[in-house]
Amino acid sequence: MTILDKIIAYKKLEVVARKEVLPLGVLEKTVCFEQATGSLSEMLKNSKTGIIAEYKRRSPSKSVINTHSMVHDVVKGYEYAGVCGISILTDTHFFGGSMDDLALARDTTEIPLLRKEFIIDPYQIYEAKAFGAAVILLIAAVLNRKQLIEFSTIAKRLGLEVLLEVHNKEELERVLVPTVDMIGVNNRDLKTFEVSLDTSKVLSPLIPDEFVKVSESGISSTEAIKELRAYGYQGFLMGEHFMKTDKPGSAAKTFIQSLS
Repeated sequence: MTILDKIIAYKKLEVVARKEVLPLGVLEKTVCFEQATGSLSEMLKNSKTGIIAEYKRRSPSKSVINTHSMVHDVVKGYEYAGVCGISILTDTHFFGGSMDDLALARDTTEIPLLRKEFIIDPYQIYEAKAFGAAVILLIAAVLNRKQLIEFSTIAKRLGLEVLLEVHNKEELERVLVPTVDMIGVNNRDLKTFEVSLDTSKVLSPLIPDEFVKVSESGISSTEAIKELRAYGYQGFLMGEHFMKTDKPGSAAKTFIQSLS
């Protein structure tokens, strides 16, 4: 069983439990559910840097990354640094995140927030909206085409943008649908967790121009971003590079200044 298989198996049990604690009717009555959110895709189109910074405590591949930096401090730091969006890990069991992290981030900034999660049930999309996300992540490796169409349609109805994550040509060709805003190419293989920027380079010509291209994982230098820009990428999701420092916000500011 791969790491991804373990995550999805656990996620199925987790979603069932969360539905009992916070029924859909309760989620729909939250303040955030009625509020409009910003557009990450538009931010990326109009940005000279395209950085999406991440708040992440740990991961299955790197174990502990940063467990002492507080959500509020990191998010404010990212905002001051000039990022386009902020990705919040909400998986608890494998990544040490929580929905509370997303809610606190929403109270801290108006920058578009991406709920970074393994979404396998429509309930999680409503949950994302209720806790303040502007964007949801849908992963082609765990969803079939029918599910992707259903989930992305629900997201659009709720006023959320969709970042669709792919890892190879087969996934990309299977899941291109008009209800997706951004195509994210994950340079990390979710089965082996090995990383290669060549994944983004190879898949770029296959992504239609109507989608904003986002390169994810394994980006740690301004040279890498400049290289990926030549392949049409406008967004760059970075997590560990900033979070492994004592002050992620300051690290992001320094990085963006050098990139600009």
